[in-house]
Amino acid sequence: MNSESSSRDVIIYVASDSAGDTGEVVVRAAIAQFHPVDSEIRRYSFIQDEATVKRVVQQAKSEQAIILYTLVIPHLRSSIMQLSEEMGVISIDLLGPLLGSLEQRIGRMSRHEPGLNHVLDADYFRKVEAVEFAVKYDDAKDTSGVRKADIVLVGVSRTSKTPLSMYLAHRKFKVANVPLVPEIKPPDELFSIPSTKVIGLTIDTHYLNIIRKERLKALGLPDNASYATTERIERELAYAQSIMKRIGCLVIDVSHRAVEETASLIMEHVK
Repeated sequence: MNSESSSRDVIIYVASDSAGDTGEVVVRAAIAQFHPVDSEIRRYSFIQDEATVKRVVQQAKSEQAIILYTLVIPHLRSSIMQLSEEMGVISIDLLGPLLGSLEQRIGRMSRHEPGLNHVLDADYFRKVEAVEFAVKYDDAKDTSGVRKADIVLVGVSRTSKTPLSMYLAHRKFKVANVPLVPEIKPPDELFSIPSTKVIGLTIDTHYLNIIRKERLKALGLPDNASYATTERIERELAYAQSIMKRIGCLVIDVSHRAVEETASLIMEHVK
């Protein structure tokens, strides 16, 4: 296994002959049940030939990844199923069994056309734009996103800011997130936008201590680094709380909460 994959608990490939949105949503819903497992989801979209299928399976084998596929073209579905079995790769057919059952029940073959559930209307493009926004303005790489965002998430490291940003993006919200670190001055933009747009994320000290130690172990680092000490975490949380109080924003405790549950609370607030 390469060094990159060794830093992840699990890597999941989403292979599709369309955009791959359906597969990714299902994977995120499943992986949330194992929080705080460190996962990486990689999309392989618009697959059109068996040569591409073979490359995906070979790459998955090299990284000990799981493949979830949403292929509606029969020969591609058969190809990935066969190659996965030959190479010993765990693969899951999300649509095949359902399509087969529907064909049997309805009495006719499916159309075998990828992407029929994605009508390229304004709603679809808003989702794409929101996902691109979340990637661009993740972790305060560009603080100008704070002013442009529908929602701004703030919190200390490992409070699910990035997964929440991506989940909300798939609900067509433009989300920026800002890490709160005592040694780094928060961007001025945080204090000039409506406080209703800002969501503070907090977490139990003991729970965060466990999460950070597991993260350090996954990276091959000693779990007694200052990043994971109780003293450091308490200091960070106290600092973050002071910033959130200054902003006057809603604060949500994400301890033991799945991303979907926290996202639901956020959407309820902003709507």
